Amino acid sequence: MNIEHLPKVALIAGPTASGKSALALAIAARHDGVVINADSAQVYADLRILTARPSVEEEASAPHRLFGHVDAADATYSAARWAAEATLAIRDTLAEGKLPILVGGTGLYIRTLLDGIAPVPEIDPALREQVRALPVAGAHAALAQLDPQAAQKLNAADTTRVARALEVVRGTGRTLADWQTEKVGGIGDTIDVRALILIPDRDWLNARIDQRFAEMADTSRDEIAALLARTDIPQDAPIRRAIGVPEIAALVRGETSKPDAIAAGSLATRRYAKRQYTWLRHQPPPEWNRTEALNLSTRLQQFETILRR
Repeated sequence: MNIEHLPKVALIAGPTASGKSALALAIAARHDGVVINADSAQVYADLRILTARPSVEEEASAPHRLFGHVDAADATYSAARWAAEATLAIRDTLAEGKLPILVGGTGLYIRTLLDGIAPVPEIDPALREQVRALPVAGAHAALAQLDPQAAQKLNAADTTRVARALEVVRGTGRTLADWQTEKVGGIGDTIDVRALILIPDRDWLNARIDQRFAEMADTSRDEIAALLARTDIPQDAPIRRAIGVPEIAALVRGETSKPDAIAAGSLATRRYAKRQYTWLRHQPPPEWNRTEALNLSTRLQQFETILRR
């Protein structure tokens, strides 16, 4: 495909705490850019600190889109909705003559935006509630009967994905894998993605994760306390499962000590970063550039080379 005349869209991807936001801001300052969030946790208005969303000062230094625009009580926000919003944000940015800069580490969001998503019909709310009320073992056993391949791939403890696979096959008569062969809506063929994937040294990243979460154990308490005080947030809302929320929530409720909360939160964040590493190393197109550089100026110079090609 000839992409010479397609509009350029910058993409900065990487695991959590790898320095994506700083690089995106540097690019925005140099190229009159608009920073567009591609992190599934940073969409929530209630979690600025714990999700390491850009600060108020950082957001004021360059236009930001899709950061903190979703209320915590919205349990239906999805990759499909984000992709639709990101598509509009990219189009608006290009229409203004600015450079769209996607930044984040949520592989599902990036994949959905570029490649599209399976056109699974809306599942009946009553059926969804019925499926999600099943016990863990019962849901997995039911899935094994209707979609053996999915059941074999999914651990019973992965309740969210098991429930999704089960509700789809029950509600549509087709497996989720079958639906996923018919993806629609991707914009990958309409833009020229100029990507730089940050793959920093693991020890360096883990040290940053540990330091950041130790700080968050103090700085994020108020926002987590406010989250816990709300009575309108469903128990299965995604925000309750966001990295670090269960650990700081336990600390706020007095159910654990600060050292234990920090240890548990750091471990959860490290595990999440490991999953991101795996996706970023193996799933994106091979032509996307990777860098192990740790210095911001080096990363910026590398991106400048990518943008000029």
